[in-house]
Amino acid sequence: MNWHEVKPQVDEVEFPDGKKIILLSKGRLVNLGNAMGHPSFVMSASFSNQVLAQIEIWNNPNKYEKKVYVLPKNLDEKVAAIHLDKLGAKLTKLTKEQSDYIGVDNSGPFKPEYYRY
Repeated sequence: MNWHEVKPQVDEVEFPDGKKIILLSKGRLVNLGNAMGHPSFVMSASFSNQVLAQIEIWNNPNKYEKKVYVLPKNLDEKVAAIHLDKLGAKLTKLTKEQSDYIGVDNSGPFKPEYYRY
């Protein structure tokens, strides 16, 4: 058999009779072996957002109609805050002067609901 790496985790295997197959991830689980998608940090932030949204809906079922919502800024910022340490960043608290200047409460959220990242 002849093996030819097409790109990382993708091989073309040629058999003695000339037939070929494309083999992904050396035959291992593709979703693990070919993981070229989102890094675990991004997945952690995304899953944290989803869990906080589910908790919010569970705790306040009458507040939400059955439709798609944008995650409220306070929950989005909570997820960002709990992930800062992994980035080596530290969150400081706004002074009253700073929060007055930008027109937000010093405990957040720090962007208006209509703001899109």
